[in-house]
Amino acid sequence: MTAANDKPDVTDNRDKSRLEIGTDDRLAELTYRVRAGRLVLVHTEVPEALSGRGLGGRLVAAAVRKAAAENLTVVPLCPYARAWLQRHPDAADAVTIDWGDLPGR
Repeated sequence: MTAANDKPDVTDNRDKSRLEIGTDDRLAELTYRVRAGRLVLVHTEVPEALSGRGLGGRLVAAAVRKAAAENLTVVPLCPYARAWLQRHPDAADAVTIDWGDLPGR
């Protein structure tokens, strides 16, 4: 399904524990795990053919919305998700983030 602004929707594929955006017959995804009140962001994958469209950022933003809706703490193990959250403090402030002792924070 496509939103009114012609950007493909982010869907939550709970069976595969990933957020997805399907476009141009390709799939961009952010794999996550839910453990003990935490939304662990494991890996973001955007095919080369879809790069530069902001899909990775949309996936991380969707993860933040998911965490807020489900009252989960975000744990950004994925380097891309971690960097995106650091560059977007307004989004990061919407949820509790466990930065742990990961470098760069």
